[in-house]
Amino acid sequence: MQDVIVIGSGMGSLTTACLLANAGLKVQILESNWIPGGCTSSYWRKGFVFESGATTLVGLDEGMPLKYLIDQIGINIPTRELHLPMQVQLQDGRVISRHKDISDWISEAERFFKGDQRGFWETAYEISHFVWNASLRFTAFPPSKLSDIWQTIKKTSLRDFVFAKYAFVSTSRMMKKFNVYSPDFIAFVNEQLLITAQNKVDEVNFLFGAAALCYTNYGNYYLDGGLIELVNPLVDFVRKKGGEIEYRNPVTKIKSSLNGYLVQTKNKTFTSKYLVSGIPINNTVELFSNKLKNTFDGKMLASPKLNSAFQMGVGFSPHRDFDTLHHQLHLSNPLPGTGSNSIFLSLSHPDDSSRSDEKGLMVASISTHLPDPAYTIVDSTTLEQLILKELEDRNLILTKNIRYQHSSSSKSWSKWTKRKWGFVGGYPQYIKTKPWQMIDARLDGHRAYQVGDTTYPGQGIPGTVLSGIIAFEKMKRDWKF
Repeated sequence: MQDVIVIGSGMGSLTTACLLANAGLKVQILESNWIPGGCTSSYWRKGFVFESGATTLVGLDEGMPLKYLIDQIGINIPTRELHLPMQVQLQDGRVISRHKDISDWISEAERFFKGDQRGFWETAYEISHFVWNASLRFTAFPPSKLSDIWQTIKKTSLRDFVFAKYAFVSTSRMMKKFNVYSPDFIAFVNEQLLITAQNKVDEVNFLFGAAALCYTNYGNYYLDGGLIELVNPLVDFVRKKGGEIEYRNPVTKIKSSLNGYLVQTKNKTFTSKYLVSGIPINNTVELFSNKLKNTFDGKMLASPKLNSAFQMGVGFSPHRDFDTLHHQLHLSNPLPGTGSNSIFLSLSHPDDSSRSDEKGLMVASISTHLPDPAYTIVDSTTLEQLILKELEDRNLILTKNIRYQHSSSSKSWSKWTKRKWGFVGGYPQYIKTKPWQMIDARLDGHRAYQVGDTTYPGQGIPGTVLSGIIAFEKMKRDWKF
């Protein structure tokens, strides 16, 4: 009998696992893959270390979820802060620098776009501060018990209502308010929102949209060796506290019992008092009975509303220096089969010698959105050729300098992460879904809890870490441990 079984070892799972272990509970993590981290990890292939998904580390500013987690468990994550978080290359070749300093960024935005850019971005930045300052106060949100409502009321101020109204307002409406609703700015904001909110201006409410658009105005970091170096210290912490992690042991069935849960895996059966699922809700419900499926009917999103990604990993010899590691390239024509209008390029740090067996080489992670992953089939060879040509035309990577390349699409994601249909990036934001209607941490009304990017608050490392913190806090209040 374990105290807690945690399914998966993504950032949501590991956050809850660490906090539970720190509270004295014995934690058993079950991971289907051979390395931890899920979509926040790294792997070695052909002399290079590639990222498995996420490439941008955000959330270490004061008051943000990842900072809270590492402070609570007392670990150190050696990072390099990026002086320039991102550059965006527009269709016409002009390059926009997404400066961290909000004043510098507004000046840059005013050079490229019309309308009240200052008013729009100052408002977005103020709302983003509210979102992160409020995130660790409202760990009872979204409410699924009367006690949650009471906890939320106790911590609510009049100022919170001023900002909460933006949950009802779309990003496009705010753009119109500040007279920045022009075709070129709409295209820019759409592609920026797709990185962190998985949707566009008409669907993303401005409470989430502001935080999504302003993530470059907070600390953006790089980890030597890849994001596996964020994951490994968390796994080590759980082990030091007496917990265990088993690899290559996917969960096949879950049964609830009077004393907790029976968890069947490929190789054995585990029992526990509590259960935490860090795999998507679409996968979780399939492990339980039909009763749980009925509970979430209408709340789960199907493939047509989700995204996967076409991703490339490239090891290459650089022919130039780079102002930043992260680049978004806006395309003149959508990529065939995907309809995607942009490519996201993340580079390894030039001073990080651990990402390549050969000195002087760098690693590139390249991705673009792939909609409706259950049914969208792409020609990988054609996409690779088009993407590499785009990178060469923009003087980023020369084809002749490439030492190794590989690509993956939804089937690869499904095989690697076991996520249904191979969808990644979490549930997109939709304007009709209000924050309190998002999936709560409480899974079955008893001792099972859900974390990760399909629960509140959603995407990215900060969002998934926050989901793990919320689950822990609700478990602690529910069961008084």
